[in-house]
Amino acid sequence: MIHLDYIINLSIFSLMVSMPLVIRSFINLKPLKHVHLWVGLYGGIVSVILVSFSFQQNGYSYDIRYAPVILLFSYFGPVPGLITGIFALTSRLLSSGQWAPAIIGWTILMTVFSLVHWFTKRLTSVKKCFILFGSFLLIYAIIVSIIFNIFRDKPFFHLQYLLFVMIGVIIGVLLIESYMKLYRLYNRLSDMYKMVEASESKYRLIAENTSDLIMVMDKEQSISYFSPSHELVLGFQCCEMEKFELCKFIHSDDITNFQNTIMNMFKNKESQSMEFRLKHKDNRWIEFESRCMPVKGEKEAIEKIVIISRDISERKKSEEILLQSEKLSIVGELAAGVAHEIRNPLTTIKGFVQLYKTENSSIEYNDLLLSELERIETITSELLTLGKPQAVQLIRTNVRELIENTLELLSPQALMNNIQFNLKFEESPFIITGEKNQLKQVFLNIFKNAIEAMPKGGDIHINLQKGLADECIISVQDQGCGIPEELLPRLGEPFYSLKEKGTGLGIMICHKILKQHHGSITYKSKIKEGTLVEIKLPLVS
Repeated sequence: MIHLDYIINLSIFSLMVSMPLVIRSFINLKPLKHVHLWVGLYGGIVSVILVSFSFQQNGYSYDIRYAPVILLFSYFGPVPGLITGIFALTSRLLSSGQWAPAIIGWTILMTVFSLVHWFTKRLTSVKKCFILFGSFLLIYAIIVSIIFNIFRDKPFFHLQYLLFVMIGVIIGVLLIESYMKLYRLYNRLSDMYKMVEASESKYRLIAENTSDLIMVMDKEQSISYFSPSHELVLGFQCCEMEKFELCKFIHSDDITNFQNTIMNMFKNKESQSMEFRLKHKDNRWIEFESRCMPVKGEKEAIEKIVIISRDISERKKSEEILLQSEKLSIVGELAAGVAHEIRNPLTTIKGFVQLYKTENSSIEYNDLLLSELERIETITSELLTLGKPQAVQLIRTNVRELIENTLELLSPQALMNNIQFNLKFEESPFIITGEKNQLKQVFLNIFKNAIEAMPKGGDIHINLQKGLADECIISVQDQGCGIPEELLPRLGEPFYSLKEKGTGLGIMICHKILKQHHGSITYKSKIKEGTLVEIKLPLVS
């Protein structure tokens, strides 16, 4: 029967110790103010309940009420321990007799427990528990067996009591230490989870807001992840791209190089760089420079490849412009040298023709020779401008009159080729600031190219109108053979011409002159339908 009472005491004690720990695990409560006071009160309630389930032996009450006292002294200090001890003593005095041993024993225990706590501050709570229980064991033996001579003939009874108090302390220590370890582990896992979540949000923020394309490829060369930037750069939704193989978006000329690079990465396990073209949703191609990095898994085997691609279309254009400017520089130096060599004998010829004219003014060819020599001189001056830009005298010029004068010069050649000029314009004047001879040379080159593109004759439509941004738009539409669309970007490069005996310098000079006049020129063409040339020049406000 005695054993059963102790077991009931242990069961109630275990339940009361674990209850706040379990509640604390499931409910994230805020830290309590005056926590030592509340813990002391709860420990007192536990001791009162344990005393209520105690058993009586010759006027003495036996239970494990000192187990919670020892635990509170160990984990929370003297204040909660004393509060619990007061509750335990009060309930003991009210439940049974023999007050003197209870009061004296309690006083000695509380004093010793307080001193032990003071001298063991630096020890862990577990060590404190065992030191306090050792103190309790020693004091119990002295008071009960020696001073008051209680049940001296029943040592097994005392051993049984001390054993159950010790079991209660051990159970309490195990429950509290298990909870604290789990709590620390939970906090550590929570911190790690927060760190992982923060890191993931950072990477997601980078991946979702970068203009670079990020892809993750597995061993089967299928893409498991497309960054949202694909939609911005290529126009395709990520779900659309996941339905197809990546090779369907790569230019046919680049597929072999792409596949070989990926295969070499799986073999050599080294990161590599490559360039390839991806298809935009509107069927144009965009050039990318990609950095491919392997991701190793178990046994150092490559499981995935991360491909980070950057649009280099603008860089390629810049390189082309730089290359073209270098060509222009070389052409300019060459043109300047040729022009200089031409001008020397040209000056001599012009001087003798003028001298001959003064002596033979009746000959009608003198004026024609002089005008052609002046034209040659003008052309050489233009060649010199390629090598060394010269000061241009800009004056107010009517574009309509300039075009009409240019058409008059070309009308004989147009009639010979069965070509008709159709000029349409608005009534308002088109006044710009420019150099007449240079602009006339631009129009001459454009009109002559249109004539030469129509060996069988036809109509050349010239439209003069005002644009939206205070600009003059000159459109020249021929009915010639047309130019392939992929060759249009190369127009204006030095030494690039579609004519059999062309040099490519005419259009290049036109580009240079229009740039000096803050204008622009664009081309639209279709095979067997003709070419549309559109020139824009700023109007005088």
